[in-house]
Amino acid sequence: MKIKPYHLLFGSFFCMTAVILGAFGAHGLKEVLDTERIASFETGVRYQLFHGLILVMIALKGHSFHLRYEKWIVSLFGLGIILFSFTIYLLNIQDLVHMDFRILGAITPIGGILLITGWMLIFIDSVQLIMI
Repeated sequence: MKIKPYHLLFGSFFCMTAVILGAFGAHGLKEVLDTERIASFETGVRYQLFHGLILVMIALKGHSFHLRYEKWIVSLFGLGIILFSFTIYLLNIQDLVHMDFRILGAITPIGGILLITGWMLIFIDSVQLIMI
């Protein structure tokens, strides 16, 4: 079984930081952010963790099957996590750091589209596997 080290590196990093940011949001931000912002922050954490896990799964899958679009999927998920989750974090803490990150609100949906596109490619790959 061949492990993909970069997929594992990025996947584990995104999962690790999702746990750290989740704990920070639950304990460090609950006194300074309103319920709506905490919920939004948690959405970013949840999406980051889910997509970090899929990167780890792709890294560890070995030779049991081949994802035709694997490089695209990994790239879309990596960039999607950054553009989706990290912009959500910045948007929700902007008052705390006294910086205006509102412009990032236009970038967040692009990250979501990249995540959706990555899942679409996994779906296409799975349909092709079924037809083989």
